[in-house]
Amino acid sequence: MVMQDKIICLPKRVQPAQNHSSLSNVSQAVISTTPLPPPKPSPTNPATVEMKGLKTDLDLQQYSFINQMCYERALHWYAKYFPYLVLIHTLVFMLCSNFWFKFPGSSSKIEHFISILGKCFDSPWTTRALSEVSGEDSEEKDNRKNNMNRSSTIQSGPEGNLVKSQSLKSIPEKFVVDKSAAGALDKKEGEQAKALFEKVKKFRLHVEEGDILYAMYVRQTVLKVIKFLIIIAYNSALVSKVQFTVDCNVDIQDMTGYKNFSCNHTMAHLFSKLSFCYLCFVSIYGLTCLYTLYWLFYRSLREYSFEYVRQETGIDDIPDVKNDFAFMLHMIDQYDPLYSKRFAVFLSEVSENKLKQLNLNNEWTPDKLRQKLQTNAHNRLELPLIMLSGLPDTVFEITELQSLKLEIIKNVMIPATIAQLDNLQELCLHQCSVKIHSAALSFLKENLKVLSVKFDDMRELPPWMYGLRNLEELYLVGSLSHDISKNVTLESLRDLKSLKILSIKSNVSKIPQAVVDVSSHLQKMCVHNDGTKLVMLNNLKKMTNLTELELVHCDLERIPHAVFSLLSLQELDLKENNLKSIEEIVSFQHLRKLTVLKLWYNSIAYIPEHIKKLTSLERLCFSHNKVEVLPSHLFLCNKIRYLDLSYNDIRFIPPEIGVLQSLQYFSITCNKVESLPDELYFCKKLKTLKIGKNSLSVLSPKIGNLLFLSYLDIKGNHFEVLPPELGDCRALKRAGLVVEDALFETLPSDVREQMKAD
Repeated sequence: MVMQDKIICLPKRVQPAQNHSSLSNVSQAVISTTPLPPPKPSPTNPATVEMKGLKTDLDLQQYSFINQMCYERALHWYAKYFPYLVLIHTLVFMLCSNFWFKFPGSSSKIEHFISILGKCFDSPWTTRALSEVSGEDSEEKDNRKNNMNRSSTIQSGPEGNLVKSQSLKSIPEKFVVDKSAAGALDKKEGEQAKALFEKVKKFRLHVEEGDILYAMYVRQTVLKVIKFLIIIAYNSALVSKVQFTVDCNVDIQDMTGYKNFSCNHTMAHLFSKLSFCYLCFVSIYGLTCLYTLYWLFYRSLREYSFEYVRQETGIDDIPDVKNDFAFMLHMIDQYDPLYSKRFAVFLSEVSENKLKQLNLNNEWTPDKLRQKLQTNAHNRLELPLIMLSGLPDTVFEITELQSLKLEIIKNVMIPATIAQLDNLQELCLHQCSVKIHSAALSFLKENLKVLSVKFDDMRELPPWMYGLRNLEELYLVGSLSHDISKNVTLESLRDLKSLKILSIKSNVSKIPQAVVDVSSHLQKMCVHNDGTKLVMLNNLKKMTNLTELELVHCDLERIPHAVFSLLSLQELDLKENNLKSIEEIVSFQHLRKLTVLKLWYNSIAYIPEHIKKLTSLERLCFSHNKVEVLPSHLFLCNKIRYLDLSYNDIRFIPPEIGVLQSLQYFSITCNKVESLPDELYFCKKLKTLKIGKNSLSVLSPKIGNLLFLSYLDIKGNHFEVLPPELGDCRALKRAGLVVEDALFETLPSDVREQMKAD
């Protein structure tokens, strides 16, 4: 098309000629093989050829100009752009058919599905399972078909056996594995099959969440049908516009001397034939799209049942699937239903559980598990198991175990053999879905003291935990509903009559009513929010026996008034809130037992003088605030043993600090202090002193009075030398002295040697 002329035009007469003399002035059609005049014969050429025909007096450039003008003005757009229309239509059809293979939300699912499908088809575990099914005699198959409510076992083949059950609900709570069959399973094949089970499970959970594949396929099919109808409609109407000859009337007489032209569309014949062929091909393609559309709506492609596979194989717990997972299985059935049959083996939990137990029991022997034992924060002998495919039966052979920590383990089954662990007191379940045998639950009700549950979804909270009547400590970490009053799963906390410590690290907006129900014996309450504002704290007033309270990251702007009613309170932690003013601190004087107050990581600008009324305080933490001035009344709390004022804007330490004769820990790290009062060194019980990252230039020799000082941080100041009196601090060693190396060298050599000595 690029090399050939698209249209060829010649001028034509408007009026017939009157005489022969006017022929030279009127346009006539010229039949010539070339538009250029013949060259003049040379004088040496005796023979001259005279050109004949009707003269138009037009040159080659004028003919080209006329062709272009008539192509643009006279030729119908369908005849001109037919090839491009075909190209555009083809691209649209290609886009409709292939977009879902490129779109990230669908292409990843398809590629993953094909990959898993091929591995499941070729897996030796699949072949073994199906071969054992086919090896059953016909009589046993008939009995199984007539008695679907009774679980049966496939006849053992030479390579192992496969336990099957009617449904997921009928799986025995303690899955028994024949240890003699473990040796018959090839370890490499077992590991590959175990990995496939995990991939299929995760893929199913991910794909069944939506129906993007089905929606995109329906939309693209509908779009192709609509496109097909449009193409057929307008092509049928416009195909007659492709003509071989075209009349052209263009007002260019001033330039060429002619106005009317007769043109020949060189590609008209080819385009006409191609358009009919194109209509035929599009019709065939459109009928295919119509059939696809009929197939899409004739049956529900978002639901897929393995009923025929269950009847044929006897693996009765294969679940039906939905959404995109079901749609892809319907698609693969159009290719070969055998793929779905072999794939179904990896959806059976009975088959998976057996394989898992075989692998786990082989991999995790009692000796290997004992090597993982460690002592946890509660000083208990703990066994941490992380990211396993299940719970090994060998765990229950370690009778000295006191704490069992299971992390990121799905579908954990706690069997009755847990009763062998006589010393078990603590159970940690982090992102685990747990089922429990009734006998195991009876054991845990009597023995379990501490339960920690970390979850991503509330459905991971084990419902059996509310029956642990001897439970003393409960730790919940995960996302709960903001309107926790509607959270039914926590209402039965009232049955935990022995509960003393409750910690909720979540996003609650108010104290659960269930917590109030156990307030009569609750001693410690911890609420660690993610920044969600904690409101409606009046329920705290009912916790009369509460001795420790932590409200961390709860977006509190003031100290809750309900706290002042907790007369038994000994420790209060309000870390990472939005406290700016603490004038109501005067109300703490009614809490006679309050000894620990932590107001760190807030925006407190000043400490009110009322703090002097908290005479029972022993630990006070104001670090990471915006305090600039220390009131002298602060040091009237003469029982303070621990005082943390680090990371503030303090410039001056009042001399009244010497009143704190019980002070053992004092920190003003990261402030703007320029000098320390000598009265500080009257606190002779001081063991830890942190004055680093300030503006100090001189360290008083009186520091030698601190005979019990064992940790001193002075790094980040402007000291030039250190006083030799540091040697009088006999408990201070080099490991406990945080200072620049060059500054340490300013001490006398005997002092340095004394500090370096053990």
